[in-house]
Amino acid sequence: MPHWLVIDLEATTDDGGWPITDMEIIEIGASLVTRDGREVDHFQRLVRPRRRPQLTPFCRELTHITQANVDSAATFPVIWEQFERWINHHQGHLHAWVSWGDYDRKQLLQEWHAHTIHSLLAEIPHINLKQRFAKARHLQRPTGLNGALQLAGMQFVGQQHRALEDARNTARLLPLSLPANGS
Repeated sequence: MPHWLVIDLEATTDDGGWPITDMEIIEIGASLVTRDGREVDHFQRLVRPRRRPQLTPFCRELTHITQANVDSAATFPVIWEQFERWINHHQGHLHAWVSWGDYDRKQLLQEWHAHTIHSLLAEIPHINLKQRFAKARHLQRPTGLNGALQLAGMQFVGQQHRALEDARNTARLLPLSLPANGS
C-alpha cells in the first residue's frame, strides 16, 4: 500500500520575514499517511540552529519553542541522520513526500546543500499540496493551511506552528487534494 510522507518545518525567523537563506530549521515534523490521510507513523525532532542560535522573541512566540528547547537539541546533520534511518524503514511504500507550499522543500534543499547531505527524499517526487488543494477546489489562488481546513469544513487540531501538528493537519487535506488515481 503506498504511503505519502507529509513534512512540515519550523525555522528561525523574525517578524520582518527573513529571507529563506537566513532561516535555519529548528523543528522537523513528519507524518507518514495512507491516501485517506490516516497516520501510519510519525517523526518529530527539535534542531539546534548554528548560524543564529538565539531565537527571536517573534520566533519563540510563534512556535512556542523555547530557547532551552533548541539549546538542548542536536544539530541538523545529527537529526537528519535519525530521520533518514526512520524513513528508510518505509522506503518501499513511499509514493511521494508532501508539504503545504514550497517553503519546506526549498528549506530542506538549502540545509542539505549547507551540510553536504545526500537525502533519500531528493529521489522521491515532491507534491506541493497547497497548489494541489487550490486546483482541486478551483480557487483563484492558494490559501493558507488554516483557510484550506476551513474551506474543507475542518478545524485545525493541535498547536499551530509546531511541525508535527502542522504536518498532521496538512495530511487531513491530502484525500481532498489528490486526483482519484492518487498521484
